[in-house]
Amino acid sequence: MVLIVYPWTERYFGGFGDMFTATAVLNNSKVAAQGKVVLKALDRAVKNMDNIKGTYAALSRMHYEKLNVDPDNFRLLADCITITVACKLKGDLSPQTQATWQKFLSVVVEAMGSQYS
Repeated sequence: MVLIVYPWTERYFGGFGDMFTATAVLNNSKVAAQGKVVLKALDRAVKNMDNIKGTYAALSRMHYEKLNVDPDNFRLLADCITITVACKLKGDLSPQTQATWQKFLSVVVEAMGSQYS
């Protein structure tokens, strides 16, 4: 979703092939594989709630030093993930659950940006 809503983020995925339309992004197997990588990383955060920053230190460093990702993109991705979860769960996502989810993602975003300072 982030590649569709914020098309400038495509610059980080130059080797992913055709991503010129929303349909191309949605049908791109490399995008789907990257989505699985992101979800597995979120699972690592859930499993390491007491040390998310430490868990993500190497990943943050890689995004900063090697990939040169603008750290604001982590927030954009978190927003898109939240919207996707809300659309999938609809009425089953209570305001309290959404607030908890957003707080969790804000900690993840902060951890991903930790090596930028």
